[in-house]
Amino acid sequence: MPRRALDNPIVLAVLGLLLEQNSHPHQMLSELRQRSDSHAAVITRGTLYNTVAALAEAGWVASQGQERSGNRPERTVYALTRAGHDELVRRLDAQIRDPRREFSRFLGAVTYLGALGPAGAEEALVERARRLRQRTAADEERLADALAAGVPRLHVIEAEYALSLARAEAAWIDSAVGDIRAGSLTWPSDATTAPAPTGP
Repeated sequence: MPRRALDNPIVLAVLGLLLEQNSHPHQMLSELRQRSDSHAAVITRGTLYNTVAALAEAGWVASQGQERSGNRPERTVYALTRAGHDELVRRLDAQIRDPRREFSRFLGAVTYLGALGPAGAEEALVERARRLRQRTAADEERLADALAAGVPRLHVIEAEYALSLARAEAAWIDSAVGDIRAGSLTWPSDATTAPAPTGP
């Protein structure tokens, strides 16, 4: 198994799931997709199975035998090894300490905001803020329900962090929209919109 499989961002998530309980890859995939929109978008069955195989080869997880549910095929259940626990702790510590710049789709788009022109940029930003606040309200309700149900705050700390980021982004968008409307965020006169497409 190529060493680069151990550099996949989902390695940390898989090790973390196995810290909570032993699991088979199908169950891991379902749990990761349920917990995170970003995981749901990028994790495929093949990627997860390859990652688990790499973790087993590295000695970070170990098979605990087969499990069968109903008429479904047998599935291999994995557990975190001591070496896997140590690797999880090492990676967590490094990633929490290091405020590495992480590229996002929104950051990439904002880089070229000027191509939309003032009116287009304002309209797009206002729409993003509206959708962001809708999602944030739903996430706040889910978090409140979880806490009210007795889920320990430490177990949903990532939801608190995600909400904090969403609120900060919405505040920045409001500020940028206000600057566009006030004329303090200006466009060069020769670069207000993207050039019209040219046909054959």
